[in-house]
Amino acid sequence: MVVDGVTANGAGEAVLFASNLYAANKAGYSLGEGDLGIIVVMRHFATPFAFTDAMWAKYGKAISAVVDFKDPKTKEAPTTNLFNSSAYGLALPNLGNTIDALIKRGTHFAVCDMAMHFAATQLAAAGAGEADAIYKEFVANLVPNSHVVPAGVVAVNRAQERGYTLIYAG
Repeated sequence: MVVDGVTANGAGEAVLFASNLYAANKAGYSLGEGDLGIIVVMRHFATPFAFTDAMWAKYGKAISAVVDFKDPKTKEAPTTNLFNSSAYGLALPNLGNTIDALIKRGTHFAVCDMAMHFAATQLAAAGAGEADAIYKEFVANLVPNSHVVPAGVVAVNRAQERGYTLIYAG
């Protein structure tokens, strides 16, 4: 299964949907985590949610402005990757499911190179530094099991060509 996250909320939904795939396949078909192949694509405005907390601590305010996303508790720009926290429960679309939990289950993340370049350019324009340096930081600070792909939409297409079924997470 390939879960295609496109927006900030879609990134959270992608985490939720992938978690549901593990739970439902276990409950309904007695399939273990190793029996499933799940890829979460973080592209477009979902891309920053493939970044570690270090990137959110450093660039959270600028990232928040680019992807139009705020911490629902503080109403401010996040300083951590909120989709890696179970503390928000129903306040976020991942409903408390986390990226780390997915990684432990074997989920892989395809991260859009085009979107990372775009975000780095936007952050540089906002005065956060030089675009190439920011981009290199992004690549060096991806969540585990991440793979940079030329474009997230191409990764979705290639996965479908190889027999993966698509779930769109707007």
